[in-house]
Amino acid sequence: MNKELQQLSNELEGELHHDMLHKSLYATDASVYRMLPLAVAFPKTTKDIQHLILFAAKHKTSIIPRTAGTSLAGQCVGEGIVVDVSKHFTKIISVDETAKTVTVQPGVIRDELNAYLAPFNLFFGPNTSTSNRCMIGGMVGNNSSGTTSIQYGVTSDKVIQLKTILSNGDEVTFSSSSKEDFNLKKNLPSLEGSIYNMLFSELSSESVKRVIREEFPKQEIHRRNTGYAVDALLDTSIFSASEADFNMCKLLCGSEGTLAFTTEITLQLDTLPPQKQAIIATHYNSLEACLNDVNKVMQHTLYTCEMIDDVILNCTKDNKTYEPYRFFVQEDPKALLLLEVRDQTTEALNNQIETLLQTIQQSGLSYAAPILRDHEITMAMELRKAGLGLLGNMVGDEKAVACIEDTAVALEDLPEFIKEFSQIMDRFNQDAVYYAHAGAGELHLRPILNLKDPEGVRLFRAITTEVAQLTKKYRGSFSGEHGDGIVRAEFLEMQIGTQNFKLLQRIKKCFDPENIFNPGKITDALPMDKHLRTDYTPTEVTTALNFDDSQGILRLAEKCNGSGDCRKSEHATGGMCPSYQATKNEKDTTRARANMLREALSQSDHTNKFNSEELKKVFDLCIGCKACASECPSNVDMATAKLEFLYQYQKANGISRATRLFGKSSLYNKKAARFPLLANWAFTNSITSSWIKTWSGVSKHRTLPTINMKGVNKVRSVLKNRDQNMQVHAYIFVDEFSKYLDSNLVYDAFLLLNSLGYKVKLILELDSARALLSKGLLNEAKIEIDKNVSALNNCITSETPLLGIEPSAILGFRDEYLRLASDVASAKKISENTMLIEEFIALEASKGSITAESFNEEARDIKIHVHCHQKALSNQKVTFDILNLPRNYKPTIIPSGCCGMAGSFGYEKEHYDVSMKIGELKLFPAVRKASEATIIAANGTSCRHQIKDGTAREAQHPISILANALVD
Repeated sequence: MNKELQQLSNELEGELHHDMLHKSLYATDASVYRMLPLAVAFPKTTKDIQHLILFAAKHKTSIIPRTAGTSLAGQCVGEGIVVDVSKHFTKIISVDETAKTVTVQPGVIRDELNAYLAPFNLFFGPNTSTSNRCMIGGMVGNNSSGTTSIQYGVTSDKVIQLKTILSNGDEVTFSSSSKEDFNLKKNLPSLEGSIYNMLFSELSSESVKRVIREEFPKQEIHRRNTGYAVDALLDTSIFSASEADFNMCKLLCGSEGTLAFTTEITLQLDTLPPQKQAIIATHYNSLEACLNDVNKVMQHTLYTCEMIDDVILNCTKDNKTYEPYRFFVQEDPKALLLLEVRDQTTEALNNQIETLLQTIQQSGLSYAAPILRDHEITMAMELRKAGLGLLGNMVGDEKAVACIEDTAVALEDLPEFIKEFSQIMDRFNQDAVYYAHAGAGELHLRPILNLKDPEGVRLFRAITTEVAQLTKKYRGSFSGEHGDGIVRAEFLEMQIGTQNFKLLQRIKKCFDPENIFNPGKITDALPMDKHLRTDYTPTEVTTALNFDDSQGILRLAEKCNGSGDCRKSEHATGGMCPSYQATKNEKDTTRARANMLREALSQSDHTNKFNSEELKKVFDLCIGCKACASECPSNVDMATAKLEFLYQYQKANGISRATRLFGKSSLYNKKAARFPLLANWAFTNSITSSWIKTWSGVSKHRTLPTINMKGVNKVRSVLKNRDQNMQVHAYIFVDEFSKYLDSNLVYDAFLLLNSLGYKVKLILELDSARALLSKGLLNEAKIEIDKNVSALNNCITSETPLLGIEPSAILGFRDEYLRLASDVASAKKISENTMLIEEFIALEASKGSITAESFNEEARDIKIHVHCHQKALSNQKVTFDILNLPRNYKPTIIPSGCCGMAGSFGYEKEHYDVSMKIGELKLFPAVRKASEATIIAANGTSCRHQIKDGTAREAQHPISILANALVD
């Protein structure tokens, strides 16, 4: 088949890959399944897709459509050709303001579509928890709903036209059809005509219609993705007395790519909702009390009615990003509801709030109901949206498994349904998770199972079967919004009856006689307990770094559930994942790195399982920004995993000259500092610098940093006359970057703290090991780390903390030191008393020990770019706060991700282009936009160098800015 695939590749304008790397990355989605595809395609044109479809028909393989790959039921995995349209089919084609419609390609991200529509006062209503990376094509395939469905409906309510390619390669547009249009179409001598004719023949029978209405989920359940939506076709002028036109889009929505391949989508839009909003967060001591309140509060005009249980809330307690979002949670609720109300004026909104509070108080079931407004609403909804990813953060082999999480029932049935569901869970000795769309009668219910254990797999099937039977009892939908996929398709016949199921099979056969579109889903279900991604026997992997907090590096990789938070584009908030944002390649996501790491550690038969070219490729553009350690709800820290990979890979393959040069840069800078004039001449002279760059692997476009120890020497001179037995308030760790390259910062830090009344001592002779760590030179790094821990153990306390200038150097004490130090207890004690200088000043200012009186009153605008490691391991606010100390300073934070330099990464010739592309995403445009009088603040030495190379602007460390602002 390789020869045929190569020929197909030559015929495509886009790309086709059938190497093990791409097949491994696309073997999973956000479900529990894994199936290696034959190949992965990235089509550029409709003609490419036609080629792929005809190839699949000819060679008896299949087509699996895919956008962001966030499907929870296994819709995007299969053994055929995965066709990823997320890279090239991303155009917003047209907007019709009058008709309130928009036409898009399937790879358009939902939130980015709404940002584009906002100036038209329009938006697309369905709003999934993955809205900052999920795409419209996937939402159509799944008939997505989300938090807003109680007000704005589901995707199928909004799709009015689909341009598709059928299984024979024909391009067909499906849209609203009157009786006359329908009759014309069913007589066409084509596959399209056959489809219309077949549906007319099948659905005209009164007995067929009766069985559909009796067996399909209750009509009042608007979240019902149960097979193909033939029940929605009945209420049209073709099959009833209704005046509604027939629209095939109702059938295609939720069909999971099994009937046709969509290339364009026209959506009906809504006017933007009222801007005045509030959320009332009702708290409950029991799940039963919470559910019994749902029907009561839903009598009001709510825009969302979302539930979060204590399992989700407890997950947030240890999460760097989401713990602050718990600000509104009072005591320890078993469950809470987020009830959103909106109106045009503050007065009208307050009236709604008051009326809703009266209902809540009359009910008497909740013990607290705080009102959230403005940014508090965003934080609360982000907490709710993070539910899926947070569940992946459960340490160990037991996970909250998506299998029964999609049940939806009529609102009046919800309390009793959940009561019986809980009884099932009790029988199976299960602690389930309850969260999500209570107002729509749908809760995401997840048993906690170990799918590596045969008993866990047995329970997986047994629990799913019993809950399917329970759902049928209440005539609910077993697939409310996440689809049938692999996990639920097997139960479709039980849900809708044999007669209806056979009808669905005939519809599939008519659309797709060769079964090339996404087989194994809906009508020809694969077994729900086969093809599991955990179907392997784990082996012990010895690592240099300590991964006990994840119970080993394999389990760290397994924490990634595929939810795809790392596929956010640069238009979303946050910084994860910079390399993906620059390339838009799946292989450059955190998810890809976790997937490939899991593959290598679980599937490889190599003695050194890290000795993998596939792993090398996925980690190549990981810039170690650590955004994944904080922004990923599952805390899948691939930046740390990369250090281990590099160490292990280099054990098998050796260490390159460039790696040694960059890793041991502080040693070479120390030598160069003995002859600074000569060294700087060599670094800046065009001939010698060009030779140095070529020899060391540095891009010819980069400027080389120069040696500067004047600041250190200046401090040494001052300290000569200082009493060595003086009381010390803090120690400053003078890292190797500040010492040899930016030593003016050392003097500024000393001057600033001394002027503010703090007596400090400088630690000048230690190396942070940051460069060694970044290059995977862990043996050498461990030597430096142990030396540092030993030297600092007796002097660093809460009364005499260790302060750092360079974030990447000082924050290593809180991070990698705890994984590599021999004396972990001492390393932990030091880490607890280690902070950025900005953190120290902000802390002292909060106590009132540092005030605006120490600084001048000159007016200055400041734009702040904060180092990635600070964002991940500390926060940006401390830098913002200290630059607010001078009365007339006006700092603002640039909403940038990584600058793109990332230590040596941006210097390396093979990474230069990506480095600069990352800088151009947000940082460079923001700096260029700033006036010349505006101060650019950046506390990372790499960041300042990147800003200079990318924008020709000089950025200053916040400490220097404050030192310059001191009152004379």
